[in-house]
Amino acid sequence: MEIFYFLVFGGLAAVVAVLEFSKSNKDRVNTPTAFNSFKNNYLVVYSLMMAGDWLQGPYVYYLYSQYGYGKGDIGQLFIAGFGSSMLFGTIVGSGRKRACVTYCITYILSCITKHSPHYKVLMLGRVLGGIATSLLFSAFESWLVAEHFKSDEKIALLGAIQSLFEGSMYTFVFLWTPALSPSGEDIPHGFIFATFMLASMLGSSVASRLLARSSPKAESYMQIVFLISAAALMLPVITIKGGGISFSGCIQLMGFCAFEACVGIFWPSIMKMRSQYIPEEARSTIMNFFRIPLNIFVCVVLYNVDAFPIIVMFGMCSIFLFVASLLQRRLMFIAELQKSKSQDWTAMRELGTEEEPLNA
Repeated sequence: MEIFYFLVFGGLAAVVAVLEFSKSNKDRVNTPTAFNSFKNNYLVVYSLMMAGDWLQGPYVYYLYSQYGYGKGDIGQLFIAGFGSSMLFGTIVGSGRKRACVTYCITYILSCITKHSPHYKVLMLGRVLGGIATSLLFSAFESWLVAEHFKSDEKIALLGAIQSLFEGSMYTFVFLWTPALSPSGEDIPHGFIFATFMLASMLGSSVASRLLARSSPKAESYMQIVFLISAAALMLPVITIKGGGISFSGCIQLMGFCAFEACVGIFWPSIMKMRSQYIPEEARSTIMNFFRIPLNIFVCVVLYNVDAFPIIVMFGMCSIFLFVASLLQRRLMFIAELQKSKSQDWTAMRELGTEEEPLNA
């Protein structure tokens, strides 16, 4: 294995370790003791669920290609996953406990189907996997927020931001393998994916520090995160074609790690904003409706995967992330404006209350 992969992996591991061990009390979000007990149990369950999702992540594209399927066939398999998430996510997303159990069952069945080389069986697995993914990123979060905190323009903006970012992210899941091995070069898929996960952990560590402070707020720093993401996915467009361990391949790998770090910041930050702007009782359903446009976008891209060069798809993702940054700026402006109006109204009411006895 090339030393470059070890260097990137080791460097990211060192940075993550330093960030985590250097945390002080002010870098951590304080929660009530009763909630801490639930949180510890929740993290064990959620970690197992995420592990089941991530462990198969680096090999899905490679597995299908080893079964002898081309890029177009693989694209259709991915479409089935995103399409089922769009169609069935809002149906099976009601009821937090039932939805979490449904996730476990559907994902187990989805993983079993990957042991078969038959296309129809793999297609069924993608449908089940799409349902499970929709539940993974909605039901568990709704469960957590409900335990903790027991449709205006902001919700629409938040939905658009989520769709643009996640659509780019899921397209990246399909694109990174052919981007790093455009001529079928032999690359260490598992090790590269582990490096991506370290980068994501780095982003999550940074996010935890930012969210523990009153400033800057998520609405502010996420504008920068989206711009960095856009720049990272633009690298395959502007670098000279090459993959594996070529110079352009190294540049692309570093850019992909930067994007994964942004993904690590995105998840806790978008969760914080959703808890502020979306009513808890309808959060799971609303979040799945947000995924309808992103799944349509991903399906369209993957269905036409042979028609578009890979740099065009990366360019589209980069543009969408730039638009997400603009929408994030709009969200921050509206939130601050409404907060200012609310404070002015409160001040006026307090002033009126003080003057009533004098007028009497």
